[in-house]
Amino acid sequence: MNEALKELLDLLDLEQIELDIFRGRSPEERIQRVFGGQVAAQALVAAGRTVPPERHVHSLHAYFIRPGDPAIPIVYHVERVRDGRSFATRRISAIQHGKVIFSMSASFHIVETGVGHQAAVMPEVVEPESLPMLQDRILEVVGENSPWREWLSRPRPVDVRYVTPLTWEAHRDPALRGSKTNVWFRYDAELPDDPLLHVVLAAYASDFTLVDTVLLTHGLAWGASNVSGASLDHAMWFHRPFRVDDWMLYAQESPWSGAARGLARGEMFTRSGELAVSVVQEAMIRVS
Repeated sequence: MNEALKELLDLLDLEQIELDIFRGRSPEERIQRVFGGQVAAQALVAAGRTVPPERHVHSLHAYFIRPGDPAIPIVYHVERVRDGRSFATRRISAIQHGKVIFSMSASFHIVETGVGHQAAVMPEVVEPESLPMLQDRILEVVGENSPWREWLSRPRPVDVRYVTPLTWEAHRDPALRGSKTNVWFRYDAELPDDPLLHVVLAAYASDFTLVDTVLLTHGLAWGASNVSGASLDHAMWFHRPFRVDDWMLYAQESPWSGAARGLARGEMFTRSGELAVSVVQEAMIRVS
């Protein structure tokens, strides 16, 4: 297990300071505001600690309200909205400097049987083992003298491998622009069998590449264009058990952008082609 993954798992081990109140911290990071996937993952951990283990999260709906400050802890307050016979609902607020920076509603469900179908088909893509790691591919694109080189090449907790072009590549070559992104990802260590942990880590990874699908359509790239952005809201539905220490394909597309916003949606498939997670996110995209 690499040090970045160890650090992430430590960040997800929240401190309980009162009934339904938890405290989390951020990495020693000062270059950017708190990563949205981290806040969503920590909020889901907090909610999960207030429901019985036989109830599994099946959906979340979140809003990013204010930028997170990585220099101070984040306090998570969980409200027990409802505990029914089959479902439980939680509302989570993340607080810094006395203000809510993030709000999430999450629903948990017991395991039940029912009718089933899957209309979504996993795209036919090359195997992840044949693709370079994201860090290696980024370094080849940005070059030796880029001021972003050190930050972009830092160790990451999740192994991400792009099937489709990077935004930096499409920024240089308009022929590579498109509205779809396919990415393999995996946490490269054997993880515990805790289903909530795998869901939480999928939520963390879901925010890495989704907004980039909007940028790819327009040939924009962080650090290479006069573009700024931030996640506005994020929704996820968890359809079946899965493991994030096995390869998963994250198929993403951007159906629309305008009015300084962009919409992106994604589907996470197991390597065998089962649809495991559906994701939708809207982000602020501004070009100066």
